[in-house]
Amino acid sequence: MATILVTNDDGVYSPGLLVLKQALADLGTVIVLAPERNWSASSHAKTMHKPLRVNSVMLADGSEAHMASGSPTDCVALAADGVLGAMPDLVVSGINSGHNLAIDITYSGTVACAMEATILGVPGIAVSAPGPNQVGVDALMPILEATGRVARTVAAAVLAQGLPNATLLNLNTPSLPPAQWRGLQVTRMGHRHYPLGELVERQDPGGKPYYWLGGTGPVDRHDDGTDVGAVNAGYVSVTPVSLDLTDQAFLPKLADWSLAIDASITAPDIASAQKSGNESGNKSVAQTAQQASGV
Repeated sequence: MATILVTNDDGVYSPGLLVLKQALADLGTVIVLAPERNWSASSHAKTMHKPLRVNSVMLADGSEAHMASGSPTDCVALAADGVLGAMPDLVVSGINSGHNLAIDITYSGTVACAMEATILGVPGIAVSAPGPNQVGVDALMPILEATGRVARTVAAAVLAQGLPNATLLNLNTPSLPPAQWRGLQVTRMGHRHYPLGELVERQDPGGKPYYWLGGTGPVDRHDDGTDVGAVNAGYVSVTPVSLDLTDQAFLPKLADWSLAIDASITAPDIASAQKSGNESGNKSVAQTAQQASGV
């Protein structure tokens, strides 16, 4: 029987985590270790300078789970190091409240959990669905439950097939009732950006400024074959994400720049001596000129 770690970045009491845990229950032994609070947009944060605490809690269905005082990726590392008594065979992170598409994967604590698993040699899947602000509270639970069933299908395939080294899967479901989903697409990362100029500046009671980062939300490009395009067209998107961030296409062009290290960096003593010698030579020339002019 496989051991599956369920975690997230929304906190241990997030409804999406419970739905995901229940959806995966028949695939093996499901253990839950998630943060004690919301860590959305925390990316791949790790706790290095203070101790971590892990406590047992009870989820809404009466089942046992565990919460940690650290970040989402701390939870994965703790589980992989045996804090719950078992090394996971698979890590599934989610179900996140809100999509993680395109460049969002660099911000996402949900995706970072799958990244941490991949770094540690364990297959990782990140699962995201629309949030209540996108679909409304009443429509949310059917979408979460359907997302959980899709996640179970993908998790079963990963357990059977495995994943390449340094590769995780990023799963997103559409902001539509499940009956209107058009199917599943295997996609590449798409394009979205966040407009600048949305900074809000205010003053505290002492008159000192403080700031809110935020804005109106992302601006998407609905390209065919991308995660952004698929989800906006009503498809479930599954994107393989590699931890190798090298721009392979730019490598030969960068080599053509003929970049080199200056001698003053690799041989500072020689360069310093040369500079000193040049300064002495210049001084001698200046003294000779002064003597010739009678100054």
